[in-house]
Amino acid sequence: MVQPYLSVVIPVYNEEETLPFLCERLFKSLDALHKTYEVIFTNDGSKDQSLAVLKQYYQRYPDKVRIIDFHGNYGQHMAIMAAFEKSRGHVVINLDADLQNPPEEIYKLLEKMDQGHDYVGSYRDHRKDNIFRTYISKLMNWVRATLTDIQMRDQGCMFRAYHRHIIDKIVASQERSTFIPALGYKFALNPAEVEMRHEPRVVGSSKYSLYQLIRVSFDLITSFSLVPLQLFTLFGMAVSGLSGLLVVYLLVRRLMVGPEVEGVFTLFAILFFLVSVVIMGIGLVGEYLGRVFQTLSQRPRFVIREVIEDKNIGKGA
Repeated sequence: MVQPYLSVVIPVYNEEETLPFLCERLFKSLDALHKTYEVIFTNDGSKDQSLAVLKQYYQRYPDKVRIIDFHGNYGQHMAIMAAFEKSRGHVVINLDADLQNPPEEIYKLLEKMDQGHDYVGSYRDHRKDNIFRTYISKLMNWVRATLTDIQMRDQGCMFRAYHRHIIDKIVASQERSTFIPALGYKFALNPAEVEMRHEPRVVGSSKYSLYQLIRVSFDLITSFSLVPLQLFTLFGMAVSGLSGLLVVYLLVRRLMVGPEVEGVFTLFAILFFLVSVVIMGIGLVGEYLGRVFQTLSQRPRFVIREVIEDKNIGKGA
């Protein structure tokens, strides 16, 4: 089989209601491009009938649809990584299943790729999420821009295009806990961004909780920067210096004025603050050590139960 020009990678988790809308719009949009393509769905341990719906579309488009069925829920980025490993396209596009990034906009990414860019990110024009998610996202973007050298306008928008050489490098890196758009940016030689229309979800609700949003940002920052450790070290040095001055002050005061108990609550407040700083530092160091442990343990990043595809895929024409 001839290598397709385009691979569209879609992670799926409990999207049985959205998938029919997505597939009808997606295949219509891809056919209009007049390019060879494949669509790879990764079922990330869905508990609803998402897999059954995907199988229906495989029966309908056996030469275009491929399905990776995970043994459990390994998260969005591992679902994308598994599809990257199976993809064959010259250009690979990642698209979420919730239809907030309309598939009709795929052509914008390809136009940029045709201009010589090897990585094309996107940013949402007017977000249709609630105010809380919008401002949390802006905060995370600011933190990432401050602590890393990764330049992207909207890190939460996964609608992106990657050249084959970037996909090969991402797969070869064997990253266990990472942020794929940032990794792609690191490997890119000529990155670009385009504005994308953003739509409200057709049905259902976001699968990302506040904790997961924060978790993703932790993955991004600690995977691509040592700045948090360096800042904490500098902060610790400053606090230690101030603490030393406080000890000298209290010692001199005791010698000159004598013992007193009026300041005991102030000392307790200082003590609690210093203890909280230590706890925060332990957590930060633990983040980095946890990544080392995950890498050294060499456990599989994900377990694939089944790959549903045309058995002739990958064979010569």
